[in-house]
Amino acid sequence: MSNDDNNMNNDEQEIAYPQIKGKTKLHRYDSLDLESANVNGHHGHDSKDVSWAVVLSLAFQSIGVIYGDIGTSPLYVYASAFSDGIKNRDDILGVLSLIYYTITLLPLIKYVFIVLRANDNGKGGTFALYSLLCRNAKVGLLPSQQAEDQDVSNYQLQLPSNQLGLPLKLKTFLENSIISKYILLLVTMLSTSLVIGDGVLTPSISVLSAVGGLKEASPAFTEGRVIWISVGILIILFSAQRFGTDKVGYSFAPIVSIWFIMNAGIGVFNFIKYDPTVIKAVNPWYIIQYFARNGKDAWVSLGGVVLCVTGTEALFADVGHFSVRSIQLSMSSVVYPSLMLTYSGQASFLRLHPDKVGNAFYNAIPGPLYWPMFAVAVLAAIIASQAMISGTFSIIQQSLALGCFPRVKIVHTSAKLEGQVYIPEINYILMLASVLVTIAFRTTEKIGHAYGIAVVFAETITSSFIVLVMLVIWKKHILLVIMYVCCIMSVEFVYLSAVLYKFPHGGYFPIAFAVILLTIMFIWNYVYRKRYYYEMVNKVSPDTLREIVSRSNLCRIPGLAIFYSELVHGIPPIFKHYVENIPALHSVLIFASVKSLPISKIPPEERFLFRRVHPRELNVFRCVVRYGYAETRNEEEPFEMMLIEKLKEFIRDDFWVHGNDAQTQIKNPQSDEEDTIFHGDDDENEEYTLRAKEDALGNEIEVIDRARLSGVVHMMGESEVMASKGSSVVKRIVIDLAFNFLRKNLRQSDEMFDIPRKQLLKVGMAYEL
Repeated sequence: MSNDDNNMNNDEQEIAYPQIKGKTKLHRYDSLDLESANVNGHHGHDSKDVSWAVVLSLAFQSIGVIYGDIGTSPLYVYASAFSDGIKNRDDILGVLSLIYYTITLLPLIKYVFIVLRANDNGKGGTFALYSLLCRNAKVGLLPSQQAEDQDVSNYQLQLPSNQLGLPLKLKTFLENSIISKYILLLVTMLSTSLVIGDGVLTPSISVLSAVGGLKEASPAFTEGRVIWISVGILIILFSAQRFGTDKVGYSFAPIVSIWFIMNAGIGVFNFIKYDPTVIKAVNPWYIIQYFARNGKDAWVSLGGVVLCVTGTEALFADVGHFSVRSIQLSMSSVVYPSLMLTYSGQASFLRLHPDKVGNAFYNAIPGPLYWPMFAVAVLAAIIASQAMISGTFSIIQQSLALGCFPRVKIVHTSAKLEGQVYIPEINYILMLASVLVTIAFRTTEKIGHAYGIAVVFAETITSSFIVLVMLVIWKKHILLVIMYVCCIMSVEFVYLSAVLYKFPHGGYFPIAFAVILLTIMFIWNYVYRKRYYYEMVNKVSPDTLREIVSRSNLCRIPGLAIFYSELVHGIPPIFKHYVENIPALHSVLIFASVKSLPISKIPPEERFLFRRVHPRELNVFRCVVRYGYAETRNEEEPFEMMLIEKLKEFIRDDFWVHGNDAQTQIKNPQSDEEDTIFHGDDDENEEYTLRAKEDALGNEIEVIDRARLSGVVHMMGESEVMASKGSSVVKRIVIDLAFNFLRKNLRQSDEMFDIPRKQLLKVGMAYEL
């Protein structure tokens, strides 16, 4: 590394703060200095001071947001498990026993009591787990453990531990193996792609299952009519996304609560009326008998049984809107008992009416409750679809922030609720795909084949990441990890083998969809990284920057210019290209490096990190603007205004900190000479020194204000990337064709930042990667 680089790195690690009385060494104190051993994920709602009233309120709200998918699974589980009909009445007990233990192991024990603890400052999902690993081990393919990253108070989550054996070896292996880094990134992208695929399949299967009740009510509703009614509901559902869910969000929890209460009540009624002996299914011996009787057919039926846990990823993905404790409470006290009673009631009904398994849910409803239950079922299906669509938008937002997804427009639909976003392009793609799936597959059974693969694949990947988190971050004993693998991951792998068997019968859809998305995401991320490292190698050093700005032939014009880049260490090469062609710079120049960190949120007071390029009279500053992957700019707070105000705060802090020096050079505003001020015990001298400092500081702030009033210009590099000479055919296809096609047909950088057109100046340059 060059001396210039070392100097810049040293400069960037010095943080300017207001003067402290005496000659105390300045240090930034944050949450890492305060009992880091007690940190268990920085989650706003999980404080011990939160009252039970708040927890109960959050638990009630969570029912309407994250349980819609798993709550509507009774609409189609038995029909999918017994796709060829019920051959033996005792098979019902075997399937019911499988449902009991699957729901207990996966949603309840795995997600609610284990996986939720791995939240990233309240955010969940595969990207959250990947971000945790990137921050606690150097496994990312982009630099993510630099000074300006770890300076964030809630960045590091690794807990102290004396266990250095296997965790240390595993961490070292992951950090030293480039193959493992690529595998982690690809698996993260694959899981994300599968969850996005859920955003297509959940609306299709939920709405089609709910509307399917019309066929039981009247023969006039044929399969074709049910399909087109479902398509109409889907189009209305996706079209309403632009308005956001906050306006109807308050009605979600009551509706889904009514859904669970009615299901549980009907389940108890059927359990008592038809066959209470199905309670015997708590004995897992019925599972063994089921497999002994049916062999391969029992194994194939697992692809339908696993649909009872659809939507469990939403428990983890939406933890940021609630709290771990509230989700544990709502799942344990409401959702889990209701599901157990619902499936038990359906099993009791089927024991006497095995021929009605094709639409067991509606057939088991008592006559007077049929239409009310149908109406609530349709509403619950819409809510389940809404939650999955919103979750898909949030996941894409995270991918976009970490450079793993092409540029798309993020629209905030609520000023009050965090995380309510809408992505127009993705919404239309999801709508088109969901409608096509409904028309092409036509039945919930065939959609279930596709749905099962997406669900189990994503859950298996989550389990794999949890094992790494247990070892690398939590540093759990190896026996606990082995127990998790044997009791939970082994069950998921069995289910995965069963759903893969249905690959030719519709299971190919989520795999094909995920592969297409994975290819797009990897191409974008590959070129994104290549471009980043190109700028790192060809960056403008601090000395070169000072030389450029100090040139006699360079004209300084009134105004303030903000030059955007993604490069943190050094100035991007496109700046030198600009100066060589236009030898004029504004009187105040800010190099703003917008950086997304592998952390969900950045505290607002730590968002802007400024540095000054010396000498002071150049009025050149560098600023790292840090965002978490789960947040975007707030349109209600003008970025330009915030940046300038934070700059003035930095100038004040920086000025007074440097006033601690034994000898300070203060320029007299009335002359070009510099007065040397010596600190001493003389009161008069100290008073004069203080006034001189205040005058000098006022003049510097005035320079910023005059420049802002003269006009603010946003300069943005628009680099054209191409494969370097001698590159392989594959590399040329990826960069010259695939990436450039995506870049030209998607949002431009200025649209992403909402920069006013009249204040925008683009600078073009070709990068050979």
